[in-house]
Amino acid sequence: MSIEQYPYKISIIIVNYNVEYFLEQCLNSVKRALQNVPGEVFVVDNNSIDNSVEMVRSKFPEYNLIANKDNRGFSKANNQAIEWAKGEYILLLNPDTVVEEDTFEKVVRFMDDHPDAGGLGVRMLDGKGKFLPESKRGLPTPLVAFYKIFGLSRIFPRSKRFGQYHLGHLSEFETNEIEILSGAFMLMRHETLKKVGLLDEAFFMYGEDIDLSYRIIKGGYKNYYFPETRIIHYKGESTKKSSVNYVFVFYRAMVIFAEKHFSQKNAKLFSFLINMAIYLRAGMAVFSRFIKRILLPATDFLLLLGGLYALTHRWEIQNIDFPEDVLKIALPFYTLSWLIAIFFNNGYNRPMKILPIVKGILWGTVLILVFYALLPKAYQFSRLFILCGATLVLAYFIISRVFLHFALGKSYRIFQDKAKRFAIVGSQEETERVHEILKQSVSKIDSVAFVSSSGQKDDRSIGDVGQLDQVAYIHKIDEIIFCAKDIDAHTIIDWMSRINSAKVDFKIAQPDSLYLIGSNSIDTAGDLYLININSISKPENIRNKRTFDILVAVIGLISLPLSIWFYTDKGQFIRNLFSILTGKKTCVGYVLSTTQRHLPKIKSGVLHPAASELELSENHADKLNLIYARDYSIQKDLSILIRMWKKMDNRD
Repeated sequence: MSIEQYPYKISIIIVNYNVEYFLEQCLNSVKRALQNVPGEVFVVDNNSIDNSVEMVRSKFPEYNLIANKDNRGFSKANNQAIEWAKGEYILLLNPDTVVEEDTFEKVVRFMDDHPDAGGLGVRMLDGKGKFLPESKRGLPTPLVAFYKIFGLSRIFPRSKRFGQYHLGHLSEFETNEIEILSGAFMLMRHETLKKVGLLDEAFFMYGEDIDLSYRIIKGGYKNYYFPETRIIHYKGESTKKSSVNYVFVFYRAMVIFAEKHFSQKNAKLFSFLINMAIYLRAGMAVFSRFIKRILLPATDFLLLLGGLYALTHRWEIQNIDFPEDVLKIALPFYTLSWLIAIFFNNGYNRPMKILPIVKGILWGTVLILVFYALLPKAYQFSRLFILCGATLVLAYFIISRVFLHFALGKSYRIFQDKAKRFAIVGSQEETERVHEILKQSVSKIDSVAFVSSSGQKDDRSIGDVGQLDQVAYIHKIDEIIFCAKDIDAHTIIDWMSRINSAKVDFKIAQPDSLYLIGSNSIDTAGDLYLININSISKPENIRNKRTFDILVAVIGLISLPLSIWFYTDKGQFIRNLFSILTGKKTCVGYVLSTTQRHLPKIKSGVLHPAASELELSENHADKLNLIYARDYSIQKDLSILIRMWKKMDNRD
């Protein structure tokens, strides 16, 4: 097929895996950007379980959907679509991106004007409006890899020698030839791909963009960094780059690249450096994660244990003797009991809160006293000591947490989740709709300011979009929400770049959708407000729900000789208890409904929130599920169990 025979100017290929909300936002921006460029869109889904496929079919039926039955990886999935593509240019685009309305016009014009260009990348910004250095990269030769692995590129980011990996010496605002394009936005000439080949399927997730970029250059073409248009790249939603798995997969991909393109000598050197980096980085990641998780509880344990021993010494001054052999067991047990109770009452969650700690100490004290009452008289040395110990623990936690609050700050701050100040930018109708979503998905709202998108201030707004920086500064706004129905992506990205403050977060509200999406950093990528789901999706409630399930299953199995006679289907009752115990089911789940796509995933439940066995309408079932997800607590599960315990022999 000659260039003249291509029916489309551009073919956009998006590979998706479980990022439904990001994908919808991306496709909305792509749709607007294709209005003045003849193009086609392929969405290749790698067996997502989050309703991505259904969303594309219902909201974007004009696009080409390839729904794989397994996860084929990035390279294979892109190649599937490239084989069918009929565009003069092929764009590989990540689903967690937003393109400007004129992005495709500009990049196509540049490629038309530069026939030597085989590939092109653009200026990428993260969800806070900050420039992403991977927008332009150099070839990861052994020396460049060495500088990156051992941190020299980070220390000297603008050095032509040490900063070669991200080409820090090149301006982010100037067009330049580069070596490596980013797979998040990788525009290529179709004829170039026919000459140099498609993506190498030996790369599953990482490294394929480096390999293909290098082959484009070896094929006699040039790769360009083009900053005249920008995209938002939220990055890291599909994979957590701080994970050990990422370290292994990414650096192994680098080894494949080296063995394929470098001389045997250089490939061996590169492989040695990479393998050293793998185990160094993986080891550091595991050790760092372990230390971060265990350091504070371990410090608490040692200091509290020392405090309890000091307390026994105080008792001995009053001529009260404690049995030494009992103390060696009792004091560590007491300390662990209090710390475990504090943990299960969310006392170690961040931001830190005093009330969960107090509740944990109370429950721990009750546990210790119950255990104490079961001991023989010879081992019951002092109830008063237990109560004094609880007071000591409470005093320690208050003093230590206040100290951490002032000494370290950040995640150690007490009551950090203060009420936020929001600004919603859009038309009156759309800002009211978004305001309702905000009220149902965010628990602490200080104030909400409305900013007009029409360019003129109205009676309801405190300013127009042209005054957004002043609004943010004067009203001390914490988060700005843009209504995509009223404001184009170019304007949104402009304001994100201009304000670009560490104190201000940004989110985008898509038209006719019940979510607000954004990203603050690589560690919180995919930050989104989703209507009615905040409670059940919190880590502490996931843990509490599982703990409740185990207790119900254990109590049910222990009481089987008596409880089994209350059920008609005795075999199913026993199977349900074992399914709950092993985690295959949960005690209380959602009402069966065909429209649960906006709810967090939980196991199917033996019981559900519906109060009767009458057949529910879809709308009623949805409302019950939304309320259950929004207001979830152990008490709610317990109340449902008390009300519906006779249905514990339910079948699926």
